Amino acid sequence: MTPADPALSALELDALTEIVNIGVSQAASNLRKMVPEEILLSVPAIQIVTHHLAATLIAEREGDSLIAVRQDFAGALHGRALLIFPQENGLELVRAVVGQVLPDEEAEGLEDEALAETGNVILNSCLASMANMLRRSLRMSLPQVLRGPGRLLLDAGEVAEPAGLVLFFYINFAVRDRNIRGYIAMVMDLPSLAALKLLVNDFIERVMSDDLGEGLGAP
Repeated sequence: MTPADPALSALELDALTEIVNIGVSQAASNLRKMVPEEILLSVPAIQIVTHHLAATLIAEREGDSLIAVRQDFAGALHGRALLIFPQENGLELVRAVVGQVLPDEEAEGLEDEALAETGNVILNSCLASMANMLRRSLRMSLPQVLRGPGRLLLDAGEVAEPAGLVLFFYINFAVRDRNIRGYIAMVMDLPSLAALKLLVNDFIERVMSDDLGEGLGAP
């Protein structure tokens, strides 16, 4: 595979989906320590798409009024992770984290702090779990809260590249009885996507080797 060919085979996609699913489950477990309500998560669906298509997919579902928590990561892989919400979910998330009903003016004062804390828990937990399963380490930046349409959120902080791609996780997560839902996107350049493909293949080989070893050792 060359850096210009980040496509994943069906087996690689299944393995990556399982890795992400475990990471998201860990994130949900950690989030439950903050939010005293039931957290609902869907099994992730993963696509590698252009920035434009990723922004279009988000806009079709949620419109252009979005809020996101962004954290850059570096190490074996380089890029940025974003937890993306519809704008109107921000205040409701604050109330879920605080665990009480707050007037809008009080909730607005806490909104960025609560969003950054929530994003930090979800993104750090997810990426740390993924890195552990891939046997690599990642360094994470401090969370940054952004607002705007999907196109600006995905391109924020860098010059847009025509070949830029997004590893887009469709992870619908919701807090029961509250209108809160979100998505996770990982934005990586082609060399990082190529490196991810290699790491996923290493993971597949380890799993297959372990399964074979267990089979040989069975009575």
